[in-house]
Order: sequence, then structure tokens, then C-alpha cells
Amino acid sequence: MKFSIIIPVKEINDYIRTAMPHYKNMEFDDYEILIFPDHVDDAVANEDVFKALGDKVRIIPSGETGPAEKRDMALEYAKGEYIAFIDDDAYPAAQWLTKAYELLQGSDVGAVGGPAVTAPEDDIWQQASGKTYESKLCSAGYTYRYIPEPRRDVDDLPSVNLIVKADLFKKIGGYDSNYYPGEDTKLCLDIVNTGHRIIYDPEILVYHHRRRMFKAHLKQATNYAKHRGYFAKVLPQTSRKFAYFVPSLFVLGLILGPILAIFFPFIWYIYGGVLALYFVLLALSIHKPGSFSVWILTMAGIFTTHVGYGIRFVQGLLSKELLR
Repeated sequence: MKFSIIIPVKEINDYIRTAMPHYKNMEFDDYEILIFPDHVDDAVANEDVFKALGDKVRIIPSGETGPAEKRDMALEYAKGEYIAFIDDDAYPAAQWLTKAYELLQGSDVGAVGGPAVTAPEDDIWQQASGKTYESKLCSAGYTYRYIPEPRRDVDDLPSVNLIVKADLFKKIGGYDSNYYPGEDTKLCLDIVNTGHRIIYDPEILVYHHRRRMFKAHLKQATNYAKHRGYFAKVLPQTSRKFAYFVPSLFVLGLILGPILAIFFPFIWYIYGGVLALYFVLLALSIHKPGSFSVWILTMAGIFTTHVGYGIRFVQGLLSKELLR
């Protein structure tokens, strides 16, 4: 067995049902799929969408626990030489495992991954969420996580599309389940610290259904921000980078500008000019916006993400402890 595909999920849902045919259509055929819901009954396990994959699919109840713990169940159940992590609301492109297998043959390679591209069938609210992440103004140098970009070595990839050598995963001891979200950042740091490379390749591609604007999107983005702020203290090797601090500096500027302008009225001109430039750059940064509606929603999404991320990053930075 070459690959064990690990899918943590609270319960079997429509996303995972619609994903199953995409696994069947992959070019690489030597794999198993392990799905870990909290609970499962025979009726679900015997649904045609799962039976179509035969004995390639195992649905294993995990009990009520978190995604990191469910992924760690690969240590007990996975039979593959490589462990491919993907989320329940994502599905693979046909060449996903083919390219991964090629790159994993390198002895110095510990893990590989690629972009999680917004699923083309998502509605405009989800598309706007995806376009927000795709913007250079929002994700800075990390847009490769959301759109295909040239191959490179990286030190941090999200577990929506992360494939690790099984023996290395076992040696490390799996995920650090104290952190969620953010356990993938800790795992990647552990991989790099063993002296292994993590390779990003645009052909190791999955499609990811985005959270809808604005509530669900901002909840996800700000949770990431809080943990990234905490990691900036405790995992500086991968998280103490200037790009992660920029949204907080932006929020600080938004607050201090009007206050300073009370005492120095000329600052209003600087404040207004900087904001105007910001919104021009914001509008230009949107990657292939498509419809006007998506473009407008994405502009609002980037601004609110900057504000929410900036506030929650500081909250994480000031936290003495940030566990599950």
C-alpha cells in the first residue's frame, strides 16, 4: 500500500459524499481512504457512494474528539508508506498522488503538498472568501497555498493538502493535538527540524470549498490569527515573520490616525491619502475576480480580514498559554 488518505470529520456530510467520485477518478490507484467521524452507523457506511470504492474506504468512528487527534489515528490504522492528509470539504485533482509519489522518492524529502484551490462549484460568497485568500494584499507571500505557483521548498503547509512519509510521521509522534488550528504548523516545524525538506508543487492540487462570507470566513481567519500570534512567540522559526504582523500594524494605524489628527489636523490628509492608496491596491490585488459581485465582496472581505486578523493576532501574541 503506497498511500493512506486521512480525512477527519465530525460527521459524514454532503461534502465528503460528493468528494468520493474524485478519489475514484485519480490517476494513482494504490491507496486507501480512512474517514474518522465521531460516530457512524451501518446505513451510512453502506451508502453507494462509499461502496463504489470497495475495500479502499474504511469509516472508523473516533469518538468525540478534535481533527488533530483524528489525524493521529493514522498512527494506528494507516497501512500506507505515505500519509496524505486532506479535509472533508476538499477533494483531489486527478494527478494529486501521482506527482506526490514522484517527489517523495527523494531521501531528503519528508513531506510534500500543494495549493488548495477554491472549488469551482462554490457560490459567490465562497468564491469571495477564496479570492480574499488569493490576494497578495491579504496573504502576502503565501498565496501559493491558494493558487498554483512555481515549485519551492517551504517550512509550513496546511493539512488540507499535506502528504508525509509514514515512518517520519511516526518518528515525530504525529500532530501536537494541544493546538487547533495550528497543529499543522507545529508538525511542519517538526519535519524541518529532523533535517527533511517539505516541497510545494502546484500539481499536487486539491479543490477546497471555502467558508462563506462573512461570519464563517472571519471566524476561520481570526482563529488562525490568534494561533499565529501565539506561535510568533513560541515557534519563531516559522511564525515570527513580518508579514504576519502587518495586519496588526494596519489596525494600529486605523485607530491612531484620527486620534493624532485631533492634535495635528494635517494628519487627516496623510490618513486619507494612505487609506485611498490602500483601497486602490486592494482593488488591484484581487486575483481573477470574475463577476462584479465577487469583486465587491472580496474587497470587503480583504478589509474585514485585515482588521479581524490584526486584532486577534495581538490577542494571541499576548496570551500566556493557548491550548485547545
